[in-house]
Amino acid sequence: MFESLSDKLQSIFERLGSKGKLTENDVNVAMREVRMALLEADVNFKVVKDFVERVKLRAVGAEVMDSLTPAQMVVKIVNEELVELLGKPAPLNTSGQPPHVIMLVGLQGAGKTTMAAKLALRLKKAGQRPLLVAADIYRPAAIKQLELLGKQVDIPVHSEGTGVAASSITKNALRMAREKAYTVVILDTAGRLQIDDVMMQELEQVRMVTRPADILLVVDAMTGQEAVNVAEGFNKRVPLTGLIMTKIDGDARGGAALSIRQVTGVPIKFLGTGEKLADLEPFAPDRLAGRILGMGDVLSLIERAQEHMSEDTALAMEKRLTEGQFDLEDFLEQLKQVKKLGPLGDLLGMIPGMGKMAKDIDPRETEKTLKQTEAIISSMTIAERRSPDLLNASRRRRIAAGSGVEVQDVNQLMKQFRDMQKMMKQMGIMGGKSKKKGRGGGLGGMMDMFRGMGN
Repeated sequence: MFESLSDKLQSIFERLGSKGKLTENDVNVAMREVRMALLEADVNFKVVKDFVERVKLRAVGAEVMDSLTPAQMVVKIVNEELVELLGKPAPLNTSGQPPHVIMLVGLQGAGKTTMAAKLALRLKKAGQRPLLVAADIYRPAAIKQLELLGKQVDIPVHSEGTGVAASSITKNALRMAREKAYTVVILDTAGRLQIDDVMMQELEQVRMVTRPADILLVVDAMTGQEAVNVAEGFNKRVPLTGLIMTKIDGDARGGAALSIRQVTGVPIKFLGTGEKLADLEPFAPDRLAGRILGMGDVLSLIERAQEHMSEDTALAMEKRLTEGQFDLEDFLEQLKQVKKLGPLGDLLGMIPGMGKMAKDIDPRETEKTLKQTEAIISSMTIAERRSPDLLNASRRRRIAAGSGVEVQDVNQLMKQFRDMQKMMKQMGIMGGKSKKKGRGGGLGGMMDMFRGMGN
Protein backbone atom coordinates (compact mmCIF):
# COMPACT_ATOMS: atom_id res chain seq x y z
CA MET A 1 0.00 0.00 0.00
CA PHE A 2 2.86 2.38 0.76
CA GLU A 3 5.06 1.32 -2.15
CA SER A 4 4.77 4.58 -4.12
CA LEU A 5 5.24 6.77 -1.05
CA SER A 6 8.18 4.66 0.11
CA ASP A 7 9.89 4.90 -3.29
CA LYS A 8 9.53 8.69 -3.39
CA LEU A 9 10.77 9.26 0.16
CA GLN A 10 13.76 6.97 -0.31
CA SER A 11 14.62 8.80 -3.55
CA ILE A 12 14.50 12.15 -1.73
CA PHE A 13 16.79 10.92 1.04
CA GLU A 14 19.24 9.37 -1.44
CA ARG A 15 19.63 12.77 -3.10
CA LEU A 16 20.19 14.37 0.29
CA GLY A 17 22.82 11.76 1.10
CA SER A 18 24.78 12.60 -2.04
CA LYS A 19 25.29 16.20 -0.90
CA GLY A 20 27.46 15.61 2.15
CA LYS A 21 26.93 18.76 4.23
CA LEU A 22 23.40 20.17 4.04
CA THR A 23 22.32 23.79 3.77
CA GLU A 24 18.99 25.18 4.92
CA ASN A 25 17.98 25.45 1.26
CA ASP A 26 18.71 21.73 0.75
CA VAL A 27 16.37 20.92 3.63
CA ASN A 28 13.67 23.28 2.29
CA VAL A 29 13.80 21.64 -1.15
CA ALA A 30 13.64 18.16 0.38
CA MET A 31 10.70 19.11 2.62
CA ARG A 32 8.76 20.46 -0.36
CA GLU A 33 9.27 17.11 -2.08
CA VAL A 34 8.23 15.25 1.08
CA ARG A 35 5.09 17.40 1.25
CA MET A 36 4.19 16.55 -2.34
CA ALA A 37 4.88 12.84 -1.79
CA LEU A 38 2.57 12.76 1.25
CA LEU A 39 -0.20 14.67 -0.50
CA GLU A 40 0.00 12.35 -3.51
CA ALA A 41 -0.28 9.43 -1.07
CA ASP A 42 -3.65 10.88 0.00
CA VAL A 43 -2.55 12.07 3.43
CA ASN A 44 -4.80 14.73 4.93
CA PHE A 45 -3.64 18.26 3.95
CA LYS A 46 -3.54 19.63 7.52
CA VAL A 47 -1.70 16.54 8.75
CA VAL A 48 0.90 16.98 5.99
CA LYS A 49 1.34 20.68 6.79
CA ASP A 50 1.90 20.06 10.51
CA PHE A 51 4.17 17.07 9.88
CA VAL A 52 6.45 18.89 7.43
CA GLU A 53 6.71 21.92 9.70
CA ARG A 54 7.80 19.76 12.65
CA VAL A 55 10.39 17.90 10.57
CA LYS A 56 11.71 21.11 9.02
CA LEU A 57 12.04 22.81 12.40
CA ARG A 58 14.17 19.95 13.70
CA ALA A 59 16.08 19.39 10.44
CA VAL A 60 17.52 22.91 10.23
CA GLY A 61 18.83 22.71 13.79
CA ALA A 62 22.44 22.28 14.87
CA GLU A 63 21.85 18.55 15.50
CA VAL A 64 21.57 18.00 11.74
CA MET A 65 23.67 20.77 10.25
CA ASP A 66 26.72 19.93 12.40
CA SER A 67 26.35 16.18 12.00
CA LEU A 68 28.90 14.12 10.05
CA THR A 69 25.95 12.28 8.45
CA PRO A 70 23.28 14.99 8.09
CA ALA A 71 21.11 13.07 5.60
CA GLN A 72 20.89 10.12 7.99
CA MET A 73 19.90 12.52 10.77
CA VAL A 74 17.08 13.85 8.58
CA VAL A 75 15.86 10.29 7.95
CA LYS A 76 16.02 9.66 11.71
CA ILE A 77 13.91 12.75 12.36
CA VAL A 78 11.36 11.82 9.68
CA ASN A 79 11.15 8.32 11.15
CA GLU A 80 10.55 9.66 14.66
CA GLU A 81 7.90 12.11 13.44
CA LEU A 82 6.18 9.37 11.42
CA VAL A 83 5.99 7.20 14.54
CA GLU A 84 4.57 10.17 16.46
CA LEU A 85 2.05 10.80 13.68
CA LEU A 86 0.87 7.19 13.68
CA GLY A 87 0.38 7.24 17.45
CA LYS A 88 1.25 4.81 20.22
CA PRO A 89 0.29 1.11 20.02
CA ALA A 90 -3.12 0.48 21.56
CA PRO A 91 -3.74 -3.12 22.69
CA LEU A 92 -7.20 -4.54 23.29
CA ASN A 93 -8.80 -3.76 26.64
CA THR A 94 -8.74 -7.01 28.62
CA SER A 95 -8.93 -5.44 32.08
CA GLY A 96 -11.71 -6.34 34.48
CA GLN A 97 -13.89 -9.40 34.77
CA PRO A 98 -14.39 -11.57 31.64
CA PRO A 99 -16.07 -12.00 29.29
CA HIS A 100 -14.68 -8.98 27.46
CA VAL A 101 -16.96 -7.77 24.69
CA ILE A 102 -15.48 -6.55 21.41
CA MET A 103 -17.98 -4.84 19.13
CA LEU A 104 -17.09 -4.56 15.43
CA VAL A 105 -18.79 -1.77 13.47
CA GLY A 106 -18.37 -0.33 9.98
CA LEU A 107 -19.79 0.23 6.53
CA GLN A 108 -21.25 -2.49 4.35
CA GLY A 109 -18.50 -4.38 2.54
CA ALA A 110 -15.70 -3.29 4.90
CA GLY A 111 -14.96 -6.90 5.82
CA LYS A 112 -16.33 -7.04 9.38
CA THR A 113 -17.49 -10.67 9.25
CA THR A 114 -14.13 -12.00 8.06
CA MET A 115 -12.36 -9.67 10.48
CA ALA A 116 -14.41 -11.06 13.39
CA ALA A 117 -13.09 -14.54 12.57
CA LYS A 118 -9.52 -13.26 12.15
CA LEU A 119 -9.66 -11.53 15.51
CA ALA A 120 -11.17 -14.59 17.19
CA LEU A 121 -8.42 -16.81 15.76
CA ARG A 122 -5.73 -14.45 17.01
CA LEU A 123 -7.25 -14.34 20.49
CA LYS A 124 -7.60 -18.12 20.54
CA LYS A 125 -3.90 -18.49 19.75
CA ALA A 126 -3.20 -16.09 22.65
CA GLY A 127 -4.97 -18.44 25.06
CA GLN A 128 -8.42 -16.82 25.14
CA ARG A 129 -11.77 -18.62 24.70
CA PRO A 130 -13.61 -16.49 22.14
CA LEU A 131 -17.28 -16.63 21.17
CA LEU A 132 -18.42 -15.17 17.85
CA VAL A 133 -21.85 -13.53 17.69
CA ALA A 134 -23.81 -13.10 14.44
CA ALA A 135 -25.61 -9.79 15.11
CA ASP A 136 -26.21 -8.82 11.48
CA ILE A 137 -29.98 -9.40 11.31
CA TYR A 138 -30.35 -7.88 7.83
CA ARG A 139 -28.11 -10.16 5.80
CA PRO A 140 -28.67 -13.92 6.16
CA ALA A 141 -25.52 -14.52 4.14
CA ALA A 142 -23.48 -12.76 6.84
CA ILE A 143 -24.80 -15.19 9.48
CA LYS A 144 -24.01 -18.19 7.30
CA GLN A 145 -20.58 -16.77 6.46
CA LEU A 146 -19.70 -16.29 10.14
CA GLU A 147 -20.85 -19.83 10.97
CA LEU A 148 -18.66 -21.26 8.19
CA LEU A 149 -15.67 -19.19 9.30
CA GLY A 150 -16.24 -20.29 12.89
CA LYS A 151 -16.05 -23.94 11.80
CA GLN A 152 -12.80 -23.27 9.94
CA VAL A 153 -11.08 -21.97 13.07
CA ASP A 154 -13.02 -24.21 15.51
CA ILE A 155 -14.62 -21.30 17.35
CA PRO A 156 -18.32 -21.39 18.38
CA VAL A 157 -20.80 -18.96 16.83
CA HIS A 158 -23.96 -17.73 18.58
CA SER A 159 -26.72 -16.94 16.06
CA GLU A 160 -30.50 -16.58 16.25
CA GLY A 161 -31.36 -15.82 12.62
CA THR A 162 -32.80 -12.57 11.27
CA GLY A 163 -36.10 -12.42 13.16
CA VAL A 164 -34.66 -11.28 16.50
CA ALA A 165 -33.44 -7.80 17.44
CA ALA A 166 -29.67 -7.36 17.48
CA SER A 167 -29.78 -6.12 21.08
CA SER A 168 -31.58 -9.31 22.16
CA ILE A 169 -29.15 -11.57 20.28
CA THR A 170 -26.13 -9.91 21.85
CA LYS A 171 -27.72 -9.94 25.32
CA ASN A 172 -28.41 -13.67 25.03
CA ALA A 173 -24.90 -14.30 23.72
CA LEU A 174 -23.39 -12.48 26.68
CA ARG A 175 -25.44 -14.58 29.10
CA MET A 176 -24.28 -17.74 27.33
CA ALA A 177 -20.65 -16.57 27.46
CA ARG A 178 -20.85 -16.13 31.22
CA GLU A 179 -22.43 -19.55 31.70
CA LYS A 180 -19.88 -21.36 29.55
CA ALA A 181 -16.84 -19.35 30.66
CA TYR A 182 -15.96 -17.76 27.33
CA THR A 183 -13.42 -15.01 27.93
CA VAL A 184 -14.04 -12.84 24.85
CA VAL A 185 -17.27 -12.13 22.95
CA ILE A 186 -16.89 -10.69 19.44
CA LEU A 187 -19.99 -9.02 18.00
CA ASP A 188 -20.32 -8.93 14.20
CA THR A 189 -22.84 -6.12 13.66
CA ALA A 190 -24.62 -5.13 10.45
CA GLY A 191 -22.91 -2.82 7.98
CA ARG A 192 -24.42 0.62 7.75
CA LEU A 193 -23.90 4.20 6.61
CA GLN A 194 -22.83 6.50 9.42
CA ILE A 195 -25.62 8.87 8.36
CA ASP A 196 -28.32 6.16 8.76
CA ASP A 197 -29.95 7.26 12.01
CA VAL A 198 -32.10 4.15 12.56
CA MET A 199 -29.15 1.80 12.09
CA MET A 200 -26.94 3.91 14.34
CA GLN A 201 -29.63 3.76 17.05
CA GLU A 202 -29.41 -0.03 16.84
CA LEU A 203 -25.68 0.15 17.50
CA GLU A 204 -26.30 2.40 20.50
CA GLN A 205 -28.80 -0.15 21.88
CA VAL A 206 -26.33 -3.02 21.45
CA ARG A 207 -23.67 -0.93 23.18
CA MET A 208 -25.97 -0.22 26.14
CA VAL A 209 -26.86 -3.91 26.51
CA THR A 210 -23.33 -5.35 26.21
CA ARG A 211 -21.14 -2.50 27.51
CA PRO A 212 -18.21 -3.49 25.25
CA ALA A 213 -14.62 -3.14 26.40
CA ASP A 214 -13.68 -2.24 22.82
CA ILE A 215 -15.68 -0.78 19.94
CA LEU A 216 -13.58 -1.26 16.83
CA LEU A 217 -14.34 0.34 13.49
CA VAL A 218 -13.36 -1.83 10.51
CA VAL A 219 -12.34 0.45 7.65
CA ASP A 220 -11.24 -0.41 4.12
CA ALA A 221 -7.87 1.18 3.33
CA MET A 222 -8.95 1.38 -0.32
CA THR A 223 -11.48 4.11 0.55
CA GLY A 224 -8.67 6.62 1.14
CA GLN A 225 -9.56 9.83 2.97
CA GLU A 226 -13.22 8.76 3.14
CA ALA A 227 -12.06 6.38 5.88
CA VAL A 228 -11.35 9.44 8.04
CA ASN A 229 -14.87 10.78 7.48
CA VAL A 230 -16.34 7.36 8.28
CA ALA A 231 -14.38 7.19 11.53
CA GLU A 232 -15.52 10.64 12.57
CA GLY A 233 -19.17 9.78 11.78
CA PHE A 234 -19.18 6.57 13.82
CA ASN A 235 -17.21 8.09 16.68
CA LYS A 236 -19.91 10.70 17.26
CA ARG A 237 -22.57 8.03 17.85
CA VAL A 238 -20.68 5.11 19.42
CA PRO A 239 -17.38 6.23 20.97
CA LEU A 240 -14.71 4.18 19.22
CA THR A 241 -11.78 2.70 21.12
CA GLY A 242 -9.86 1.67 18.03
CA LEU A 243 -9.69 1.01 14.29
CA ILE A 244 -8.89 -2.03 12.18
CA MET A 245 -7.67 -1.23 8.68
CA THR A 246 -8.29 -3.92 6.08
CA LYS A 247 -6.80 -4.51 2.62
CA ILE A 248 -3.49 -2.81 3.35
CA ASP A 249 -1.96 -5.39 1.01
CA GLY A 250 -3.82 -3.68 -1.86
CA ASP A 251 -2.68 -0.83 -4.08
CA ALA A 252 -4.39 2.00 -2.19
CA ARG A 253 -2.26 5.10 -1.68
CA GLY A 254 -2.19 4.59 2.09
CA GLY A 255 -2.74 8.15 3.27
CA ALA A 256 -5.70 7.23 5.46
CA ALA A 257 -3.46 5.16 7.76
CA LEU A 258 -1.18 8.16 8.23
CA SER A 259 -4.06 10.61 8.76
CA ILE A 260 -6.73 8.83 10.70
CA ARG A 261 -5.15 8.85 14.19
CA GLN A 262 -4.18 12.51 13.95
CA VAL A 263 -7.60 13.66 12.68
CA THR A 264 -9.90 11.48 14.80
CA GLY A 265 -7.80 10.76 17.87
CA VAL A 266 -8.82 7.08 17.55
CA PRO A 267 -5.87 4.65 17.53
CA ILE A 268 -5.34 1.95 14.89
CA LYS A 269 -5.20 -1.40 16.71
CA PHE A 270 -4.86 -3.97 13.91
CA LEU A 271 -4.00 -4.23 10.22
CA GLY A 272 -5.54 -6.77 7.89
CA THR A 273 -2.59 -7.85 5.75
CA GLY A 274 -4.20 -10.41 3.43
CA GLU A 275 -7.15 -12.68 2.69
CA LYS A 276 -6.19 -15.62 4.92
CA LEU A 277 -7.65 -15.80 8.43
CA ALA A 278 -4.14 -15.63 9.89
CA ASP A 279 -3.41 -12.37 8.02
CA LEU A 280 -3.95 -9.98 10.93
CA GLU A 281 -1.22 -8.16 12.82
CA PRO A 282 -1.19 -5.68 15.70
CA PHE A 283 -0.54 -2.12 14.57
CA ALA A 284 3.05 -1.20 15.40
CA PRO A 285 3.82 2.45 14.43
CA ASP A 286 7.60 2.07 14.59
CA ARG A 287 7.55 -0.97 12.31
CA LEU A 288 5.22 0.63 9.78
CA ALA A 289 7.36 3.77 9.71
CA GLY A 290 10.43 1.58 9.12
CA ARG A 291 8.75 -0.12 6.16
CA ILE A 292 7.72 3.22 4.63
CA LEU A 293 11.27 4.57 4.89
CA GLY A 294 12.86 1.38 3.55
CA MET A 295 14.38 0.38 6.88
CA GLY A 296 12.74 -3.03 6.83
CA ASP A 297 10.81 -4.74 9.60
CA VAL A 298 12.90 -7.60 10.93
CA LEU A 299 10.83 -8.01 14.11
CA SER A 300 7.65 -8.71 12.16
CA LEU A 301 9.54 -11.18 9.97
CA ILE A 302 10.85 -13.00 13.06
CA GLU A 303 7.39 -13.07 14.65
CA ARG A 304 5.88 -14.43 11.45
CA ALA A 305 8.55 -17.14 11.37
CA GLN A 306 7.86 -18.03 15.00
CA GLU A 307 4.15 -18.44 14.29
CA HIS A 308 4.81 -20.95 11.51
CA MET A 309 7.77 -22.85 12.95
CA SER A 310 7.55 -24.99 16.07
CA GLU A 311 10.13 -24.67 18.84
CA ASP A 312 11.37 -28.22 18.25
CA THR A 313 11.77 -27.68 14.50
CA ALA A 314 13.67 -24.43 15.05
CA LEU A 315 16.02 -25.91 17.65
CA ALA A 316 16.72 -28.98 15.50
CA MET A 317 17.50 -26.77 12.51
CA GLU A 318 19.74 -24.52 14.63
CA LYS A 319 21.65 -27.55 15.91
CA ARG A 320 22.27 -28.86 12.38
CA LEU A 321 23.38 -25.42 11.18
CA THR A 322 25.84 -24.91 14.02
CA GLU A 323 27.24 -28.40 13.42
CA GLY A 324 27.68 -27.71 9.71
CA GLN A 325 25.27 -30.47 8.67
CA PHE A 326 22.86 -28.45 6.52
CA ASP A 327 21.84 -30.55 3.50
CA LEU A 328 19.18 -30.61 0.78
CA GLU A 329 16.68 -32.33 3.07
CA ASP A 330 17.03 -29.44 5.52
CA PHE A 331 16.76 -27.02 2.62
CA LEU A 332 13.48 -28.62 1.49
CA GLU A 333 12.09 -28.30 5.02
CA GLN A 334 13.06 -24.62 5.22
CA LEU A 335 11.64 -24.03 1.75
CA LYS A 336 8.27 -25.31 2.99
CA GLN A 337 8.53 -23.14 6.11
CA VAL A 338 9.36 -19.98 4.15
CA LYS A 339 6.47 -20.59 1.74
CA LYS A 340 4.11 -20.47 4.75
CA LEU A 341 5.32 -16.98 5.69
CA GLY A 342 3.80 -15.25 2.66
CA PRO A 343 4.86 -13.84 -0.73
CA LEU A 344 8.65 -13.65 -1.14
CA GLY A 345 8.52 -9.99 -2.16
CA ASP A 346 6.79 -9.11 1.12
CA LEU A 347 9.36 -11.04 3.15
CA LEU A 348 12.33 -9.44 1.40
CA GLY A 349 10.74 -6.03 1.97
CA MET A 350 11.01 -6.67 5.72
CA ILE A 351 14.80 -7.10 5.49
CA PRO A 352 16.76 -3.80 5.65
CA GLY A 353 18.31 -2.90 2.31
CA MET A 354 16.27 -5.40 0.30
CA GLY A 355 13.21 -3.24 -0.38
CA LYS A 356 14.25 -2.39 -3.94
CA MET A 357 15.14 -6.00 -4.70
CA ALA A 358 11.68 -7.05 -3.50
CA LYS A 359 10.03 -4.74 -6.05
CA ASP A 360 11.94 -6.43 -8.90
CA ILE A 361 10.51 -9.83 -8.09
CA ASP A 362 7.67 -11.19 -10.19
CA PRO A 363 5.45 -13.06 -7.65
CA ARG A 364 4.09 -15.48 -10.25
CA GLU A 365 7.53 -16.33 -11.62
CA THR A 366 8.90 -16.76 -8.10
CA GLU A 367 6.04 -19.08 -7.11
CA LYS A 368 6.72 -21.14 -10.23
CA THR A 369 10.45 -21.33 -9.41
CA LEU A 370 9.83 -22.36 -5.81
CA LYS A 371 7.47 -25.14 -6.91
CA GLN A 372 10.09 -26.30 -9.42
CA THR A 373 12.77 -26.31 -6.71
CA GLU A 374 10.55 -28.37 -4.43
CA ALA A 375 9.86 -30.82 -7.27
CA ILE A 376 13.59 -31.24 -8.01
CA ILE A 377 14.54 -31.98 -4.40
CA SER A 378 11.50 -34.25 -3.95
CA SER A 379 12.70 -36.29 -6.97
CA MET A 380 15.96 -37.11 -5.16
CA THR A 381 16.42 -40.11 -2.90
CA ILE A 382 16.90 -39.50 0.81
CA ALA A 383 20.54 -40.52 0.42
CA GLU A 384 21.05 -37.93 -2.33
CA ARG A 385 19.43 -35.16 -0.27
CA ARG A 386 21.62 -35.97 2.70
CA SER A 387 24.78 -36.36 0.61
CA PRO A 388 24.59 -33.96 -2.39
CA ASP A 389 28.07 -35.09 -3.47
CA LEU A 390 26.40 -38.27 -4.78
CA LEU A 391 24.72 -36.27 -7.55
CA ASN A 392 26.74 -37.26 -10.59
CA ALA A 393 25.64 -36.65 -14.20
CA SER A 394 23.43 -39.75 -14.53
CA ARG A 395 21.65 -39.06 -11.22
CA ARG A 396 21.02 -35.48 -12.27
CA ARG A 397 19.49 -36.66 -15.56
CA ARG A 398 17.18 -39.00 -13.63
CA ILE A 399 16.17 -36.21 -11.23
CA ALA A 400 15.50 -33.79 -14.11
CA ALA A 401 13.27 -36.35 -15.83
CA GLY A 402 11.45 -37.13 -12.59
CA SER A 403 10.71 -33.47 -11.81
CA GLY A 404 9.88 -32.41 -15.38
CA VAL A 405 12.79 -29.96 -15.77
CA GLU A 406 16.03 -29.72 -17.73
CA VAL A 407 19.36 -30.96 -16.36
CA GLN A 408 20.62 -27.36 -16.37
CA ASP A 409 17.83 -26.48 -13.89
CA VAL A 410 19.12 -29.16 -11.53
CA ASN A 411 22.69 -27.87 -12.00
CA GLN A 412 21.59 -24.30 -11.30
CA LEU A 413 19.84 -25.34 -8.08
CA MET A 414 22.94 -27.19 -6.88
CA LYS A 415 25.14 -24.18 -7.64
CA GLN A 416 22.81 -21.92 -5.64
CA PHE A 417 22.78 -24.44 -2.79
CA ARG A 418 26.59 -24.55 -2.71
CA ASP A 419 26.80 -20.77 -2.82
CA MET A 420 24.39 -20.55 0.11
CA GLN A 421 26.46 -23.03 2.12
CA LYS A 422 29.59 -20.92 1.53
CA MET A 423 27.77 -17.74 2.51
CA MET A 424 26.50 -19.33 5.72
CA LYS A 425 29.98 -20.43 6.66
CA GLN A 426 31.35 -16.95 5.98
CA MET A 427 28.63 -15.46 8.16
CA GLY A 428 29.51 -17.90 10.92
CA ILE A 429 26.10 -19.55 10.82
CA MET A 430 27.49 -23.02 10.19
CA GLY A 431 30.31 -24.91 11.81
CA GLY A 432 29.69 -23.52 15.29
CA LYS A 433 31.42 -20.18 14.64
CA SER A 434 28.43 -18.14 15.76
CA LYS A 435 27.34 -18.01 19.38
CA LYS A 436 24.14 -16.17 18.55
CA LYS A 437 21.00 -18.14 19.19
CA GLY A 438 17.70 -17.51 17.48
CA ARG A 439 14.71 -19.37 16.18
CA GLY A 440 14.69 -20.27 12.53
CA GLY A 441 18.48 -19.98 12.20
CA GLY A 442 19.69 -19.58 8.65
CA LEU A 443 16.55 -17.70 7.58
CA GLY A 444 18.63 -14.81 6.25
CA GLY A 445 20.69 -17.15 4.10
CA MET A 446 17.59 -18.91 2.86
CA MET A 447 15.98 -15.59 1.97
CA ASP A 448 19.08 -14.55 0.06
CA MET A 449 19.03 -17.76 -1.93
CA PHE A 450 15.32 -17.47 -2.68
CA ARG A 451 15.91 -13.90 -3.83
CA GLY A 452 18.36 -15.22 -6.40
CA MET A 453 15.90 -17.88 -7.47
CA GLY A 454 13.22 -15.23 -7.99
CA ASN A 455 15.31 -13.17 -10.40
